[in-house]
Amino acid sequence: MDATVQAWVNGWVVSRGAAPPMSEPWGWTIDMGMYGHVTRHVFGATGDDLDETTVRKVAGAVTGNGVWLKAFRDPSVVSGWLDDDWWIDPEPGYLMTVPLTTDVAPAAPDGYRLREWSRGGVTRLMVAAPDGSLAARGQITPTGETAVADQIETAPEHRRKGLGSLVMRTLQNAAVRQGARTGVLAGTPAGRGLYEALGWEVVALLTSAKHGPPASART
Repeated sequence: MDATVQAWVNGWVVSRGAAPPMSEPWGWTIDMGMYGHVTRHVFGATGDDLDETTVRKVAGAVTGNGVWLKAFRDPSVVSGWLDDDWWIDPEPGYLMTVPLTTDVAPAAPDGYRLREWSRGGVTRLMVAAPDGSLAARGQITPTGETAVADQIETAPEHRRKGLGSLVMRTLQNAAVRQGARTGVLAGTPAGRGLYEALGWEVVALLTSAKHGPPASART
């Protein structure tokens, strides 16, 4: 199994309050217990090491709706291995890492309020706007040497004010204080620019696919 993928799985399940991951010959099965997100199967190999036969075998055994696949390979490749029962996100996600060091986080803009707290092994952060609404948020979960950043968001009306950098640097500093040395996250195309500007590097592409009704039923 790829060590970075395993680190991501270990931190993600704590971050989201999921069931402990069940080891499989090809990766992990994670139960979420939510409508639309019942279970996810995460493949442990990345890039060319993830083969068509394995993906087809795992996908072919899925019959229920709301089951997700997470495959660390380009969607243009993985989509050819799945039938019409799967919705496939056409945009790739990005498995990213960064060496964690203590850094000076920027100050919150005038009128904005920063709040940080930890509960159940997860450090959470929120930035409230001057009117009290949520402007930005994020969380990070240290699990030994690695820490998984998750659910990093900035409200559209509060972007380009440095809030993303504020959230990420503050969370990274919190992880360093707890002994983590490497940050891991699965980012979106929208977030990739922010993360790269902060020193994160892409180590693998990510395909997300969800099992649902056949295409004929959806139309």
